[in-house]
Amino acid sequence: MGKEATIYDIANELNLSASTVSRALKGNKHINIETRKRVERCAKKIHYRSNSFASNLRTQRTNTIGIIVPRLDSSFMSKCLAGMEEVASENGYNVIISQSHESSKKQERNANTMFNNRVDGLIVSLTIEKNNVACFSRFADKNVPVVYFDRIPDKSESTCFVIENSKVAYDATSHLIGQSCRNLLHVTLNSNANVYRERISGFEAAVEANTGCAGRLLYVKSLTMEDGQGVADEIMKMEPLPDGVFVANDQAAVGCLLRLKERGIRVPGDIAIIGFNDDPISKIVSPKLTSVHYPGRETGIMAAKSLIENLNGDESFNYTEKVVLNAQLIIRESSQKLETNVKSDI
Repeated sequence: MGKEATIYDIANELNLSASTVSRALKGNKHINIETRKRVERCAKKIHYRSNSFASNLRTQRTNTIGIIVPRLDSSFMSKCLAGMEEVASENGYNVIISQSHESSKKQERNANTMFNNRVDGLIVSLTIEKNNVACFSRFADKNVPVVYFDRIPDKSESTCFVIENSKVAYDATSHLIGQSCRNLLHVTLNSNANVYRERISGFEAAVEANTGCAGRLLYVKSLTMEDGQGVADEIMKMEPLPDGVFVANDQAAVGCLLRLKERGIRVPGDIAIIGFNDDPISKIVSPKLTSVHYPGRETGIMAAKSLIENLNGDESFNYTEKVVLNAQLIIRESSQKLETNVKSDI
């Protein structure tokens, strides 16, 4: 008996992904009609037969949604998870949550566990490491939808939820420049993750757009409050001192702010500081921290809703859609060097 043809054989023949082939064979309207025809012709040529037995097994739902995130000890991630759990519960789903601890190997193990537990769908935010998202392709091959949020693959056939990191980083840097900052510093991770690349891009674009401004990058291993304290120590060695600092998250920004104050630096008088994520700590530190508001709960709600819409077979659902949510710079005391520009906390 010869080997049974599979969708992988069709995928290799046509240089397509297995998930695209699977959806084309089901007549998914979001797959280009010419692609569907090519897949059908190839399937006929190699005598492919759909495995209805396996498909029927797969339709036995567990009413469980898997969620994989980099860290649980994050205010932003907690808000996202709260939104996801709320929507899942309202629709009769339980959730299984695991964290990758910023390790791509642990992320892959988590994915395998979710797959073996037969989750009906998966929501993922990727690690800061170079990610091999091949471990998620097997879900699509089994018609298990995967939705990404915040940190997403560079190329994906799944729905992704993000903010315009480049734009809000540009806005944050432009605000510092508008406060007469000319020697600017961006503190970030040396990571290939989309969020950090895009924030660097926005920072550099704003500096380049303003004559007389200079910008530099300072990479750290992580963005904890302790790392922020180390950043402040590095800043004190710089000549000249930066007068405007944009940090890629609030925890590190607060650590930097507090250490600089200990060293006799006035914030914002000597150095203006901006963070990112609008964590609760940004509102209680003194001076209050200017930050970018990232709608975490709304992100979680929309990601979960889209996944469930897919599971329910909503015909209007666009599985390959990239959804961009609004983010906003919240101006507080830590960045307001000019008294004439002082505004109340928003």
